[in-house]
Amino acid sequence: MKFFHGLLLALLPHICHCARKSTDVNFDEYQSKFLASPPLKLDDNSYEALTSSPRNYSLVVLLTALEARFGCQLCKEFQPEWEVLGKSWAKVSKNGQSRTLFGTVDFNDGKSTFQKLMLQTAPVLLLFPPTMGPDSKPDDQPIRYDFTAGPQSAEQIQHWIRRHLSSGPHIPIRRPLNYVRVVTMTTIVLGILTFLGVAYPYVGPFLQNRNLWAAISLLIILLFTSGHMFNHIRKVPYVAGDGKGGINYFAGGFSNQFGMETQIIAAIYGTLSFATIALALRVPRMTDPKRQQVAVIVWGSVMFGMYSFLLSVFKVKNGAYPFHLPPF
Repeated sequence: MKFFHGLLLALLPHICHCARKSTDVNFDEYQSKFLASPPLKLDDNSYEALTSSPRNYSLVVLLTALEARFGCQLCKEFQPEWEVLGKSWAKVSKNGQSRTLFGTVDFNDGKSTFQKLMLQTAPVLLLFPPTMGPDSKPDDQPIRYDFTAGPQSAEQIQHWIRRHLSSGPHIPIRRPLNYVRVVTMTTIVLGILTFLGVAYPYVGPFLQNRNLWAAISLLIILLFTSGHMFNHIRKVPYVAGDGKGGINYFAGGFSNQFGMETQIIAAIYGTLSFATIALALRVPRMTDPKRQQVAVIVWGSVMFGMYSFLLSVFKVKNGAYPFHLPPF
């Protein structure tokens, strides 16, 4: 017994060396295939070979079902991001310094694997950490990625892998250049520049008009001070019934508002603004005293009437408000 015990101790380093050598050969074989066409296309046999222990490398496997008859929309949406991740990893880790492989097992090529893992849905992303080395896991169980939030980007998957393989190198995501988008954007920009160059002599004086920008600014101010953003945020109704067969244009209370109410208030503010501008700027420049007197009466009456109506609207919003102006 002592003889066999001593023989076992003497052969143990050689056994470990042979096991390590076999894993190195296994990784080098698939690493060359991975660099040629990332990610690897795996079947039942290659999946078993790569996931068997011992491993001195990491393996990220996507189990998917891309054929149309399976109707896996999430598989199709995630596949381009998965290919971008695999190709980005292959470009940076050409010498195998990351000790990480990426593989895909389609249902048609790995039915036994799906049955063995008892998978009922796809896609499923599994990370097999190494069984030897700094990132090794003692239980040899794969880590599963959660797809409950829908299709994920290559950057999200890369961050997830980095969390579990902290000793590996940082792999930047390199997306292929979209030439169609580049040509389209270049054409659009050149078209806009050409149009501006041709139209500027005619449009320039119009765009430099101060009255134009003053009117645009006034319209924007009236739009937002009347509650336009409130309507979009709260999704308020345009009008509402009063329960008696009629229509309410104003909602009671300061926390409620109708779409029609916003337009009416904006029109009131706009009319008051134009009346103020006319009385302050236009009327003093009139040279005819009678016309000037008529203008003062007209614009003063408009301002008085609109402000009276505004007070009546405020009383609708706040029933306890005690003030009003005739004729409302």
